[in-house]
Amino acid sequence: MVFKRLLGSLGVGGPSVDTVLDPGAVSPGGTVAGQVHLQGGGADFTIEHITLELVARVEAEHAEGESEGVVVFHQHVVAGGFRLAEDERRSVPFSFVLPWETPVTELHGQDLGVVLGVRTELGVAGARDKGDLDPLTVRPLPVQEAVLEAFGQLGFGFGSADLELGRIGGTGQQLPFYQEIELTPAPRYADRLTEIEVTFLAHPVGLEVVLEADKRGGFLSEGHDALARFTVGHQDAGRADWNAEVEGWIRQLVGHRAPYAHAGHDVHHGHHGHHGEGHHSGPGMGTAVAAGAAGLAVGVVGGMVAAEVVDEVGDFFEGDEDGGEDEGGED
Repeated sequence: MVFKRLLGSLGVGGPSVDTVLDPGAVSPGGTVAGQVHLQGGGADFTIEHITLELVARVEAEHAEGESEGVVVFHQHVVAGGFRLAEDERRSVPFSFVLPWETPVTELHGQDLGVVLGVRTELGVAGARDKGDLDPLTVRPLPVQEAVLEAFGQLGFGFGSADLELGRIGGTGQQLPFYQEIELTPAPRYADRLTEIEVTFLAHPVGLEVVLEADKRGGFLSEGHDALARFTVGHQDAGRADWNAEVEGWIRQLVGHRAPYAHAGHDVHHGHHGHHGEGHHSGPGMGTAVAAGAAGLAVGVVGGMVAAEVVDEVGDFFEGDEDGGEDEGGED
């Protein structure tokens, strides 16, 4: 999806910008590439900068309840300091590396409902205009895919995926938000679990897998949350027996046993900095509705399929270009 807008701060006759991303999905830590196409206006203009911003629709919890907004989580300066002549057409190529913690938006081509975008900011004559916004598709890293497929093979179903503003205590989290992939329990765990939330915090060497279980209460006990953190390396994607590995994680989570080393991976128990305040995620912007009995293991190698996806992607890309909502970010 590509939008063309006149530079609003300069009115009619200003230059326009049109950013086109190279086709295909990109993995976290991979390279985003494309072209920024400029069309000169009714006079010569000095282009002070062309900046690309990665933006995400996230949910935030506060005393009054939940709210949603747009967060800028990465910026890349494409070019600047040049003269764009009247009616001149110019294309500027770009490429930059995605942050390792960039959320996943699809699995095996199936949309998870998480909304990310690349927004183009054009700086001219001291004014800035966020003139172009394009959706970004992010596929999982091989080790992330292996973990999710193992959950599917074990009978877990896909519930939803969303982005939560905040930080998970005790982790190496870098971005101001994290992704939660909510899974419905396999039948053999349904009497003990309501759901499991999976969070991936990737880095150049591997990733932290944070699991939070909503455990059902018993006859004389109330339900409660249990949380554990596991570390795996990128090189493990094709080597580990992931079904056995993930099942071991689940058993530890259900039993809430003391930490121990499992299959060469470090295991840590703790609390989310955000979750520790009684947090329970619910569906929101960009939420994929549960796939029901079809579960996570659908099709080849347990592909995750959502029965429906809330159709709010267009609203995000068409409605937030003016920057009217609160934003946060880091350079």
